Amino acid sequence: MMMVMKKKKHYFRCCEWKWIVLCQLLLANAVCASHQGNPANDLVDIINKNRTAQKLPELNDSPGLGCMALQYVELCKDNCTSNGVVNCKPPEDDFTEVFGPNCGVELPTFGTITGHVVGCQAKYLEPSLAFSHVLVKDSKALSLIRNKSHTEVGVGLVGARKGSFFWCILFSDGQTNSTFVLEDNGEGIKQKNGCFSGSTFPCSSGQRIPVFLNNFMTLVLLNIFLLQHLYQTWFVMM
Repeated sequence: MMMVMKKKKHYFRCCEWKWIVLCQLLLANAVCASHQGNPANDLVDIINKNRTAQKLPELNDSPGLGCMALQYVELCKDNCTSNGVVNCKPPEDDFTEVFGPNCGVELPTFGTITGHVVGCQAKYLEPSLAFSHVLVKDSKALSLIRNKSHTEVGVGLVGARKGSFFWCILFSDGQTNSTFVLEDNGEGIKQKNGCFSGSTFPCSSGQRIPVFLNNFMTLVLLNIFLLQHLYQTWFVMM
């Protein structure tokens, strides 16, 4: 009888520990879904927190700018040097003649782009690491992030076939919700690859989806292990 009680006690302790792990993984998935699986939105949050820490106003998250930032890195995604520099500089006309139309930006609402930051890396990095290790690696980039003339920001990112990832931040001094307006009531043209901030569409090829799937597979395997342990325990107790 005492042996059975000990086995029961051990069983419930194991179950308690496994349910704690399950809850933690579910919480991680919930956090990953907080921005609809879009790390570009996370980067906008990081930029604004960096600005407010210096008592600067937050920037409006512009989907039009974000989509054009995605177009920028989509064009340059095969040009990443070994030291993480994007070896590509599209002509300024591409913003109005290529990037804007591809996103569905209404031409009359086109404003002034006051700055941009681009970077690339051989592998994907979480937003906080991408910000500090790829996009803001020197005082020049940090000064641009904190420029007082900016009012709007847009972030785009995409992965290349060779495995490299590219990030782009665009800034503007336009008026909120009146510059870089996307057609179709702000929906614009759905992009096939990558992510951009302020989008109503989920990320097409960011790393949040693989992270979610990884956590989901962990949950499945843990449940299988739990069921096997449950079966073995009851079999012994019988």
